[in-house]
Amino acid sequence: MGLDSLIVILIIGAAAGWLAGQIVKGYGYGLIGNIAIGIVGAFIAGFLLPRLGVSLGGGIIGAIISATVGAVILLLLIRLVKRA
Repeated sequence: MGLDSLIVILIIGAAAGWLAGQIVKGYGYGLIGNIAIGIVGAFIAGFLLPRLGVSLGGGIIGAIISATVGAVILLLLIRLVKRA
């Protein structure tokens, strides 16, 4: 993986983490936290969405939407764990 790929992953992770934080109110983790949540969300979406038969298209916009869906799922799971 080259430096340019790493930068794209970080940008998509940051955008997805920020969007997920806006959708799931009450969880702000800062820039680094948003990037981490976005990247982990992208892995969750990459695992879960194809198994459900969902395809959100290609390109950066599709990657951001997919990662955002995964990040929202992750934030909801974190909320459930914190309540327990």
